[in-house]
Amino acid sequence: MTETADQLWRAQVHPPDWVNPVPARRYNLVVVGGGTAGLVSAAGAAGLGARVALVERHLLGGDCLNTGCVPSKTLISGARAHLPFTEAMARMRRARAAIAPHDSARRFQSLGVDVFFGDARFVDRETVLVANQRLRFARAVIATGGRPAIPPIPGLADAAPLTSETVFTLTDAPRRLAVIGGGPIGCELAQAFQRLGVEVVLFHDQPRLLEREDPDASAIVEHALERDGVRLVLGAHIGRVDTHGRVRTIVCDGNTGAAPIDADAVLVCTGRTPNVDSLNLDAAGVAVERDGAVRVDDFLRTTNPHVYACGDVCLPWKFTHAADASARIVIQNALFAVGPLGRRRLSALTMSWCTYTDPEVAHAGLPEREARERGIDLDTYTQPLAAVDRAITDGATDGFVKIHTRRGTAAIVGATIVSPHAGDLISEISVAMAGRIPLGALAAVIHPYPTYAEAIRTCGDAYNRTRLTPGVKSLSGWWLRRRR
Repeated sequence: MTETADQLWRAQVHPPDWVNPVPARRYNLVVVGGGTAGLVSAAGAAGLGARVALVERHLLGGDCLNTGCVPSKTLISGARAHLPFTEAMARMRRARAAIAPHDSARRFQSLGVDVFFGDARFVDRETVLVANQRLRFARAVIATGGRPAIPPIPGLADAAPLTSETVFTLTDAPRRLAVIGGGPIGCELAQAFQRLGVEVVLFHDQPRLLEREDPDASAIVEHALERDGVRLVLGAHIGRVDTHGRVRTIVCDGNTGAAPIDADAVLVCTGRTPNVDSLNLDAAGVAVERDGAVRVDDFLRTTNPHVYACGDVCLPWKFTHAADASARIVIQNALFAVGPLGRRRLSALTMSWCTYTDPEVAHAGLPEREARERGIDLDTYTQPLAAVDRAITDGATDGFVKIHTRRGTAAIVGATIVSPHAGDLISEISVAMAGRIPLGALAAVIHPYPTYAEAIRTCGDAYNRTRLTPGVKSLSGWWLRRRR
């Protein structure tokens, strides 16, 4: 079944018999990269009548379908269902094969997109070369994404480390797994593998997990992982990794206080590096930042005004939904804006994200720390799940809804939710922020009872209570006394 599922998957995203088409004389848009950002750019532009070429060197669907969201979330689901490891991995492969047609070469061909497989490189400011064919363009978009970054730890490369791209090739579980990196991917996979019967040790070089999240959220995730049996080594400075046969030994320096720890496999989850090395960007006049990311302005234009970029290759947010949103900006700005008219800005987006641990951690808008760094004074309204009826009935009271407003106003600037299904709940806050709906108005929204979303309504109630000043209470009391 596993082999069949993988064959079905690959046949969709890189058909073995695919023949690249004859290039058009000139394209409205050439899209380099077939992940989420590239696929949305290509489909959206073609749907609006543009002549589009899409270039992918490996597998259409990018990280999200092949090595990211789809396999990881399916594996997390299998872990929560307490499936055996082999069945959880087989189920993941079946799910990936079932979703692959959405990103398939045939589907995009049917949308009118010319699909080319091969390594792309710019040969000048208006031409891309792929498989010895020249694709000339009026506009191009770089959407080549990123790849896992491997830290320069002595001996790590010799330990044949797994990454978020290779871990889903496993068919048998390692008995002991060392996870390096306590960001979202590291936390998600550490918890999932532990629940699938693997002994997991998670090393993180910061004093807390998910250091970009609310500290209260980090504390809950740390407790949840330890409750599941994950061993945490925080503030870890790994000095080297020794390999002896099948055993990998992680050796921390003396400041960590951790003795050497043996593992059967090492999984590295320490960030990503933009895929730009083979693109010959100098020929196109496209500059990159010091970290390798393509340099873009607020309209997602590169230093070549005819070339745009979107997705992981240029964004600070490495999320599928961010790639999707940025691709929509590119379609508008590259093909339909006339000068300043009709242009869309990246900075206008209200970004949300979710870490799919149990409980989930979701956020929208400005993190509290960043708001304060910008000099934005906040009021914060918090509803612990311990006082939410649905959380009590489910026995899931470790969590909260926390909503930040500008000091003295109902204008929402950010929110964090730690809860089951937090990734779904945060969208209510995103809608409110995008629609400039004040926090107090959410108190008037009817939420089904009992649900976790009631915690959002009670934050609105909490804001409205702040408006009941002594003067307002005195006036309302006077009015009611007159009506007796």
